[in-house]
Amino acid sequence: MLIIYHNPRCSKSRGALELTQQFAAQHQLDLDIVDYQKTPPSLAQLTELHQLLHATTACSVRDMVRDNEALFDTLSLQQADDASLLQALAAHPQLLQRPIVRFNDRALIARPPELLDSFLQTQ
Repeated sequence: MLIIYHNPRCSKSRGALELTQQFAAQHQLDLDIVDYQKTPPSLAQLTELHQLLHATTACSVRDMVRDNEALFDTLSLQQADDASLLQALAAHPQLLQRPIVRFNDRALIARPPELLDSFLQTQ
């Protein structure tokens, strides 16, 4: 399973999408492109995604959050615990760090997109 959680307005996300599409084509894999702004992941999906990110790169829930967004301050998430952050991500998908690529039982925040090369090749 190859999935990219993508924001088409983000240049880093577009770069990661291009690399992911090339990899999928070369390896004859199906690629699920999720525009997470239009199709937000559920709380359960975000929790699973965090578990995969954490297992792959020791990523914290806080690492999944775009803390430079004005909404982050508006929602007073600076001291929020993991559960509250995941709930905020489910309710406000624009806070989700991008892009995130999931390949089988691993996931990576592909920022910068060049991180994808080694990630995809080690599957």
